[in-house]
Amino acid sequence: MATTDYGDALERAVALSRKDQSRLIRELEARIASSAPAATQRSILELCGLGKKIWDGIDAQEYVNSERASWNG
Repeated sequence: MATTDYGDALERAVALSRKDQSRLIRELEARIASSAPAATQRSILELCGLGKKIWDGIDAQEYVNSERASWNG
């Protein structure tokens, strides 16, 4: 869409009543949503193992203890 087409459409939309502007927005959103590709379902299990290298060699209990100690100053 050319810039002038957008400008013309915007001017026409602004000239509409609030009710018709709301209706136009809802209809445009519905069209955009229906034409968008479907979101791929993901599984939380895909995150398994992420960041594993960061924690390599760190004792979990020692880490928790040091964090707790930092809360109390």
